[in-house]
Amino acid sequence: MTSDTSNGTSKRGFASMDENKQREIASKGGQAAHSKGTAHEFDSAEAREAGRKGGAAVSANRSHMADIGRKGGQRRGAAKQKLADTKSANDKSGAIHVDDTAKRGRLDKQGRSDN
Repeated sequence: MTSDTSNGTSKRGFASMDENKQREIASKGGQAAHSKGTAHEFDSAEAREAGRKGGAAVSANRSHMADIGRKGGQRRGAAKQKLADTKSANDKSGAIHVDDTAKRGRLDKQGRSDN
């Protein structure tokens, strides 16, 4: 038996193969299953159910969900602060906020009044 004792991995088996060789073998297996008619294909209802189960499993981990929410809040706050800083810098330079005023219908895209 050949094994690499320096990192505890074996030089045998599928996992130790080159990635392209693994892909080639897996592809042949998939093709064989499809031609034999035994390959499983998800329909939309099965896929929906699998997604629901996966979502429920992830959502059950409260600390994970709290981490996700915290990171989202921090990123949103940082983006909001960056926008405020940009607007503040533009105010000091005397620049017109075309996007802001265009939303309210005061200026068109070229900065002209629509009155």
